[in-house]
Amino acid sequence: MTTPRHATIRANGIRQFYREAGSGPPVILLHGFPETSYAWRFQIPALAKRYRVIAPDLRGYGDTDKPAGGYDKRTMASDIVALAQALGIGRFALIGHDRGARVATRLTKDHPDLVDRLVVMDNVPTRIVARDMNARIARQYWFFLFHQVADLPEALIAGREEIWLRHFFTDWCHDPKSITEDAIAAYVKAFAAEGGVRGALSDYRAGAEDIAQDLADADVKIACPTLSLWGADFGAVGKLFDMEAVWREMASDLRVAAIPQCGHLPHEEQPEIVTNLLLEFLDGWQG
Repeated sequence: MTTPRHATIRANGIRQFYREAGSGPPVILLHGFPETSYAWRFQIPALAKRYRVIAPDLRGYGDTDKPAGGYDKRTMASDIVALAQALGIGRFALIGHDRGARVATRLTKDHPDLVDRLVVMDNVPTRIVARDMNARIARQYWFFLFHQVADLPEALIAGREEIWLRHFFTDWCHDPKSITEDAIAAYVKAFAAEGGVRGALSDYRAGAEDIAQDLADADVKIACPTLSLWGADFGAVGKLFDMEAVWREMASDLRVAAIPQCGHLPHEEQPEIVTNLLLEFLDGWQG
């Protein structure tokens, strides 16, 4: 079956929602901000023809629990490890976008025996953003700073979730109309639910912990095959950083691809290109 089923399971002390489709070697997809597992709706059916695909909502997002703490990337990675174990999955291929790429990177560093290959999409690692921070980067990463302010963002966003989200979906896409009205409505529903905004902001508010974790093993490169994809036209990533150099600092077995006419959401803006790149990279993964 390539049509995903929806389910919840308790793992690492929280209830986790996930989408699952297909059978075969396991592939786990981790979404970013401002999305949920719904973001992978174009990739899941194609990947599920060859693989067992699992796409959870991360801690704090969508229909997964939104506890008060545990948003550092080591704990969020432990959520995914526990989910995989609960589903009888050992080794897997791991694909993460944005915040999900941060979780995926930490998971791969903490549990290298579990990850056969890694894909990171449109992501500059947190410690590198912090290390290179200057006025130019701060202008692009204003939301990193705003989202870390205590309580004020929730007060300003409450009842205005659509304005908040629509800004990102239009500003971050090469084509401002890439994200359909149906998709925006699905995301607004998720983030307007109780705890939805605070959960996502808690992810950003773990930044200091994330940087500390990243600095502790900054000299350890990811050894498994790694593919870094990014939108060539996104001002905060592909146009601001030398992405190949960034990820050569992170991984020893690296492939890269810049996706043209694409901003921050390659899997939604250019789904066919992304799906083909993923299938090519996953080829040979036997489980």
